[in-house]
Order: sequence, then C-alpha cells, then structure tokens
Amino acid sequence: MIVFFRVLLLDLTRIMPLPETMFCAQQIKIPPELPDILKQFTKAAIRTQPCDVLQWSAGYFSALLKGEPLPVKDRVEMPVATQKTDTGLTPGLLKVLHKQLSPKGHVSMKELEKKWKHLCLPVEQLRALLQLDSFGDEVEWMKILALGCSALGGSLLSSLKHACEILTTDLEGGPARVPFDTFSFLYTYLASIDGEIPDSEVDAFLSSIKGSVAHKEGLVGLADFFTPTKKL
Repeated sequence: MIVFFRVLLLDLTRIMPLPETMFCAQQIKIPPELPDILKQFTKAAIRTQPCDVLQWSAGYFSALLKGEPLPVKDRVEMPVATQKTDTGLTPGLLKVLHKQLSPKGHVSMKELEKKWKHLCLPVEQLRALLQLDSFGDEVEWMKILALGCSALGGSLLSSLKHACEILTTDLEGGPARVPFDTFSFLYTYLASIDGEIPDSEVDAFLSSIKGSVAHKEGLVGLADFFTPTKKL
C-alpha cells in the first residue's frame, strides 16, 4: 500500500508540477491590467454599496468577463430615514437591472433571479412582484420595470415618475422625458394591475397627455403629469 501511494504521488507530480519556489519579490509577475481592474472594482463597490460584497463581486466579475453591463450604480444613493436598515429595491438598483436586462427585451426567470441576487436584493421581494401578474418562464422586462417602480412609488403617478427618471436620456435633475408610447405602455399596464381605474379614465388621461406633448416631439416629461393638480 505504501508503494502504491508513492507511485501515485509521483504520477500526480508529473501531471501537476509543484509551483516554482519564490525567493524574492522580483519573481512575482503582476499582470499590467490588474491595478486598473482593482481600482475600477473598488470605485464600483463604493458607489453601489452592496450589503453582501462577495455575492455582488461574483456578479461584477461575471459581467466583466462576459462583456455585459456591470451591476454598478451611477452614483451613491443617500438613504432616507425609512431606508437606514432597508436592503430592498431602490431607484439606483432598478436602473442597474434595466441597463443589464432591457437590451434583451424578454428575459428568462432564471436570468432575472440571477441578476436580482447579484445585487443582493431579497428574492422574496422579487417573488412578491411577480405574483402581481401571470408570468411564464420568460418575462417582458418593461413589465418587470413597471412593477419595480410600483414598489418604489406610493401611487400610480409616483411609479411613473420613477420610471421616467430611470428611462430618460436627459441629464439627472432634468425634465426626465420619455417617448409617449413608452409612457402609454407603462401607464396602461400599471392601471390594469391596479384594477380599479376604468378604461375610460385611462383613455382620457392618455389622450390629454398626448395632446399636451404633441408640440414637444412626443416626449412626456415629469411636468406633464406629476403635479399636485393631477391626481388619480
């Protein structure tokens, strides 16, 4: 038996030679791109503030390897008083998911849950959102975005405000404009999920908005619907 293990050890040594012994720091070769990778990773972690750094790091380097959008916020989100211990969805995290998943249009439940977990978001929150509608193995991302915005906003118009701020190409703090067709889709879908807004009211609201933005290249901004005088 001892002879057997000696032979096995010799075979393993041939297959996996022992690493070269390091005698000095000069023998350690650092890839030239490593410092910049680590620098960008550190900045991304500071901006995103993940509650589980290891889990988020797995998603970060997986996306980096595949050339996909990284799970990184545009900026640090300052928590409000009610968010000090909240680790759930935020506008910044929902925007990250939008960047990652919107190019595909439709995404599998498996992919959605994987990206959700990489942002250290509670799976229970995702499942609660999915229960608001009937979804199959694939989901339309814009519907998930709308439901995510509904979790952020206390009303339908507040949800649309979040959606416009995520979808707009305007600079932060600007009018947050989106195409009327996009706005119409989100409003109609959320109204159907609400179930208490008559179709006639939905049509009248969208008709009013469409008329007011006809001279604005068909772009709907926050000022076109999110005002104290416009209530559900």
